[in-house]
Amino acid sequence: MNIAKLKIGVLAALISTTAFSVSAKDFLNVSYDPTRELYDNFNKDFGAYWKKTTGQDINYKQSHGGSGKQARAVIDGLDADVVTLALAADIDEIAARGLVAKDWQKKFPQNSTPYTSTIVFLVRKGNPKAIKDWGDLIKPSVDIITPNPKTSGGARWNYLAAWAWAKHQPAGNDSKAQEFVRQIYKQTKVLDSGARGATTTFAERGIGDVLLAWENEAHLAVREQPGKFEIITPSLSILAEPPVAIVEKNVKKNGNENLAKAYLNYLYSPAGQTIAAQNYYRPRNAAVLAKYKNVFKPLKLVTIDKEFGGWSKVQKKHFENGGVFDQIVKINNSK
Repeated sequence: MNIAKLKIGVLAALISTTAFSVSAKDFLNVSYDPTRELYDNFNKDFGAYWKKTTGQDINYKQSHGGSGKQARAVIDGLDADVVTLALAADIDEIAARGLVAKDWQKKFPQNSTPYTSTIVFLVRKGNPKAIKDWGDLIKPSVDIITPNPKTSGGARWNYLAAWAWAKHQPAGNDSKAQEFVRQIYKQTKVLDSGARGATTTFAERGIGDVLLAWENEAHLAVREQPGKFEIITPSLSILAEPPVAIVEKNVKKNGNENLAKAYLNYLYSPAGQTIAAQNYYRPRNAAVLAKYKNVFKPLKLVTIDKEFGGWSKVQKKHFENGGVFDQIVKINNSK
């Protein structure tokens, strides 16, 4: 099935069967830290498409922060029409409060993840600490920057990518993986609340030797400050799948049901997929991805389901109060 043609067909059906007013409407996308540039560009492109097709002006609004904090804000009343967060567990939390459909992952293709990413390392030009893979991060002289897994979705991907690498080493197991991850946090200089804050700490404030980063964040830093940084792609990382969902309770109240469906469907269109690639997110569309093959280096990727048993299990074991991450912090603080 051609997803792009299907999605455009759905858009056309939505538009042709619904009468729209021409007055401008507010529309809020609550997203995670590093998607500011992506949705700045996407909103302009989709807005032009929507205006041309329906005659309706939309007042697009964006909210960004650590993914976990953003999910909590929606639960606490932030009037999001859609959420485009860093991981499924955060949308599951919103769904558990009745704001998002329980089967939200079935509403859009690829379990409602229109683009993917992974975790890489950003180092200073010349790579002075000779960081080539995960094992190099715990050299005694290396200072690490990564955000806090309690508030940041990207930080949880960082944590799990490090855990998976350690477990995949010869004679690796969960005990050795936990000790490796503990050492990473022992050498972490700053735990920002979100991924963008961590990038600012590393790139703008000049703190740390290596940033554990979303792939798109690393590329953006290299583009915005040419000649200052290098991207190191590790031998193994994790397939990060940032999901999207309609906040159904809010769109019904706001009269934005069809707009929200069209907005998220457009992410799967060739235009939406191209915008994702231009902002360094890996598109799902194979033809678009092929055009950017020089940007996205191939690497071995583990998945959250096969490696860890899914987000529900991971969240409970590693990131809830008293979980493995809290145990790691407690041990580090006692030493």
